[in-house]
Amino acid sequence: MSGGLRRALAVMATTVAVLSLVTACGSGAGSDQTIRFALDWTPNTNHSGLYVALQRGYFADAGLDVQVLPYNNTAVDTVVDAGNAEFGISTHNSSTFARASGARIQSVLAPLQHWATGIGVRADRADLASPKNLDGKTYAGFGDPGEKESLAQVIRNDGGTGEFTSVMLGSSAYEAVYSGKADFTVSYLAWEGIEAEHHGTPMKYFRYTDYGFPDAYAIVIDANEGWLAANPDRAKKFIQALQRGYQFAADNPDAAAKDLIEANPGAFNDEKLVFDSQRMLAEQFMKDPNGRVGTQTLEQWSANSRFLYRAGLLTGPDGKPLTTEPDWSTYFTDVYLATP
Repeated sequence: MSGGLRRALAVMATTVAVLSLVTACGSGAGSDQTIRFALDWTPNTNHSGLYVALQRGYFADAGLDVQVLPYNNTAVDTVVDAGNAEFGISTHNSSTFARASGARIQSVLAPLQHWATGIGVRADRADLASPKNLDGKTYAGFGDPGEKESLAQVIRNDGGTGEFTSVMLGSSAYEAVYSGKADFTVSYLAWEGIEAEHHGTPMKYFRYTDYGFPDAYAIVIDANEGWLAANPDRAKKFIQALQRGYQFAADNPDAAAKDLIEANPGAFNDEKLVFDSQRMLAEQFMKDPNGRVGTQTLEQWSANSRFLYRAGLLTGPDGKPLTTEPDWSTYFTDVYLATP
């Protein structure tokens, strides 16, 4: 789930932008040489590296024809597993759930190194000083796999019982909290968090890792495993060009924000939000301890995904809960990344 322009931007504007990019990048849909990339939402700063690579010709330099598939209601992992896209943007949790259930996908790049979401409550709620105060309150959620159990664990880690009412509101979740119809939600700090400030609705956030919860890659790039095996050279070229785009975005946030806006004319009614968001991502979330973008570690993959497994949330291809912990090293790879 990416932050999203009140979660309701006009899809028509997005589609026009996508079609123009396809034309610029080459032969378009249907070509055997086209690499298709599936978006998880309308364009936003989680996608900055992709649009930098398109705008600055990194894919073209690598001899690649890249088509961006606009967001639809089908989960990106499903699209990639079905072979309807070679790559797509997902989340650590979603990728874990999909592969555990038999999807032939693998994470090949992590644009964000840390949780970029936080539990959000209105800043004027003095009664909600920490997660334990969320016991008995109403959560405005999105129906994402594992979200309720993760929130419950954070609350328990803070001394609460982890019991709360959950209502699935999707794009209406933020307004429900702003208006007081719900008590808390989960916000992308670098999108809804900034957006709320811009609109005069101050919020405060509880970050998962501040309450003993393992860190996770907020977003990952998933690839079709069969396509990777059949096209190792093209895969490496694509992933390294994409990594180059995200590295540029981390090192030059204002230029990357401009590229994102120019690639999607008319999509952003608050362009300052785009710049502020990209700056926050670059400063806090995109780089590993060595300043690189895209890397993944077994330690981080294991810690977060193991929580899902031990909570009994992962199911196998037969739909039954897994009884043996997966080999998390097979869920991701850094082999296609550029050598430091």
